[in-house]
Amino acid sequence: MPDSDLRLTFLQLVQRCDNATISRPPTEFNSPSEFDDEVLVPLYLSSSPSSKDHQIVIGLLRPVIIEQLKTENEQSRLGNKQELWDLDIDTASSKPRVSFAGWVDTPSKRTTAMKELCERWRDSGVFPDVCGPKKWRAELYPVYKDPFGPHDHPKDDSNESNFAFDMERSACALFGVVTYGVHMTIYQEIETDMSKELKIWVPTRAKTKPTWPGYLDNTVAGGIPSGMGVFESLVKECMEEASITADVVRKYTRCVGSISYFFRTSAGWLQPEIEYVYDMPIPSDTDPIQFTLKPLDGEVECFELLDQSTVMDKMRAGKFKANCALVLIDLFIRLGYITPDNEPEYMKIITRLHGRFEYEKW
Repeated sequence: MPDSDLRLTFLQLVQRCDNATISRPPTEFNSPSEFDDEVLVPLYLSSSPSSKDHQIVIGLLRPVIIEQLKTENEQSRLGNKQELWDLDIDTASSKPRVSFAGWVDTPSKRTTAMKELCERWRDSGVFPDVCGPKKWRAELYPVYKDPFGPHDHPKDDSNESNFAFDMERSACALFGVVTYGVHMTIYQEIETDMSKELKIWVPTRAKTKPTWPGYLDNTVAGGIPSGMGVFESLVKECMEEASITADVVRKYTRCVGSISYFFRTSAGWLQPEIEYVYDMPIPSDTDPIQFTLKPLDGEVECFELLDQSTVMDKMRAGKFKANCALVLIDLFIRLGYITPDNEPEYMKIITRLHGRFEYEKW
């Protein structure tokens, strides 16, 4: 749980979330970590040199995962099954790499193979802190060839699209693949004679949540499930988490950008993420009852309408889920509450909110 004695700066809040690096040595942007010495091996989409997917990197693998994949191949050989992984990691003359075996050459084959693997790891308890029964989400996330490319999901089994395959949400951190979500802030700005007062709807996460239980969150937030568009994912989350109807969301919501960060968990798992950011400013001339939020699906304990200074104090005390603090910092910058005149680390914050995960070095 958060430390009530903390007093974090905005840049420190960003660094807490964007805390992973694949370059050496650590710099002012990434504090030394017990995992800095781990050699991360890129996960490629194809092992076939003749395939145009041969040089596409989709994830990063820690040493413990490499060892598990070796075990998987050994078990496949003992069972007279095709090996799932091509492991080129012991060749001194080339850069280590892991890829799907040559026979796993379409999105459907990769999805099927990953489904069997992840469910088996869940049932056997290989990585219980990540994809064990208590962490299992039973939700598929898409993996894309280009993490900054289109979110397509063709109905045919084509290798021509950006879509590579689907996999269980909870297991994504094991393979270091980029995941995606939506975050929305519902707020109101009240004009006075001398200034503006900003108030934000802030939920408290249920203590039963598998991740970050009891922390504060953005007004509405959630992952983008496979096959669903970005905005439609937001519409779904608004009703499920906050009882906001689709017609209200479609009328008053606006897309305002995105944030991206490379998060490493306290256990060392890699979670590069892109969050699409939305605002819902409450108009002064509308019935406020339609913007009164109520928990619906049990993922939120309660909603509070908090003023800007209270939100900032709770952020600096570490009471918000790490990535939610970043979304709020982005909001305060866009609304003019954090500026170059009142924040000496303004440019460092701005650039860190839109990172590329050092993707070119994967």
